[in-house]
Amino acid sequence: MFLSVFDIFKIGIGPSSSHTTGPMVAAARFLASLDGLSAHAVQARLFGSLALTGKGHGTDRAVALGLLGCIPDTLNPDDVDGLLSDLGLRKSIDLPGGGTAGFDPETDIIFQGDTFLPGHANAVTFSALDADGQELKSHTYYSIGGGFVVDDEELNANHGRPKREHTDPVPYPYKSASEMLDMGQAANLTIAEMKRANELTLQNGETLDQGLDALWAAMRGSIKRGLSGVGMLPGGLGVKRRAKQIITQLRTDRGNEQFAHTVMDWISVFAIAVNEENAAGGRIVTAPTNGAAGIIPATLQYYLDFCPSADQKGVREFLLVAASIGGLIKYNASISGAEVGCQGEVGSASAMAAAGLCAALGGTNAQVENAAEIALEHHLGMTCDPIGGLVQVPCIERNAMGAVKAINAASLALKGDGSHFVPLDQAIATMKATGEDMLSKYKETSQGGLAVNVTEC
Repeated sequence: MFLSVFDIFKIGIGPSSSHTTGPMVAAARFLASLDGLSAHAVQARLFGSLALTGKGHGTDRAVALGLLGCIPDTLNPDDVDGLLSDLGLRKSIDLPGGGTAGFDPETDIIFQGDTFLPGHANAVTFSALDADGQELKSHTYYSIGGGFVVDDEELNANHGRPKREHTDPVPYPYKSASEMLDMGQAANLTIAEMKRANELTLQNGETLDQGLDALWAAMRGSIKRGLSGVGMLPGGLGVKRRAKQIITQLRTDRGNEQFAHTVMDWISVFAIAVNEENAAGGRIVTAPTNGAAGIIPATLQYYLDFCPSADQKGVREFLLVAASIGGLIKYNASISGAEVGCQGEVGSASAMAAAGLCAALGGTNAQVENAAEIALEHHLGMTCDPIGGLVQVPCIERNAMGAVKAINAASLALKGDGSHFVPLDQAIATMKATGEDMLSKYKETSQGGLAVNVTEC
């Protein structure tokens, strides 16, 4: 099993990797498949969670952008409103082989929230129609979390896991945490060293380091933009951006007497900044999802600001190890809130951050695995219940709490020798089983939990 660090971490835009990034990728894939086909019109049908929370997550906007040929990693967030406004007037898209097809986002994106396709809770079917409304081509895609998209063939061939793009063998193909520990012990290598060796089957060391540095630069950029943002977040809930106010207060109080726990305020504000930026549709790194995108950047910023031994080498090790843990969770369970609840998003991100920080601070492989397990264990059962279908409440604060838990988990693991009662593999299996038992109303449908027990203002 091998998922690259650049599969787990993707640069895109907010607010959701599964409901924004994934549908945009799916739409762009369908558009490309129309090369040589003379279609009169195109339609998109959103099913299950994509339909139920699609408006709040901007799924309809993402589909429209994808059919315009946009892809998340190169789309400038500042261009989105103009592109969609032009499409609203034009009501057509350019086909890859030439010509145009009618597409009106107001009528050609159909929400079917009462229908869940068997493949996944996040499903979208695109259809190309002739002048008589007859179907020329139809294709269904599933957005399975973290920006990963598969169709029925890929879903069946890979047992619900993302299509494996990397077919070359890697030196350390661990499929579980126990295999990872065994391989590390046999080779006398750290998890970061094994992950790096696997990545070097795809690119040289310089390219890998440049890519890792670019990921951190994008994360750091989202912190910086989030700390300067003001006003209300879009969507109608009236949620006020507060990262700037918090950081201003922290900087003002710096010279005064402070409580020891003030460090948690710094960690929290870094996470809040990222997720406010995500909620506003800004540039974000899925880590491993957009809804949980603030935890790893906040933990990394803590590492650089508060750990004297921190350096760029440690940042790279952090990302490599975090990606290793994220890959294990995705392969053996899920990182999709629509599939297993928020335990799969915030829980996974916290486990990844805990492992990455533990490794960067010199933890052994056993301590790293322990750190990931501690963080994941204490997110088990967490539901995904966004109010109004928006990635705002409780999502933004959950990232702050997830980052604090990650640092706590790393610290606890570093105080021990790596031996512990519950193996990471069992924690991952428990998360998967808990998600399967969880009622659908608690899995990114906004039909349960806080989403229905808090009056929208």
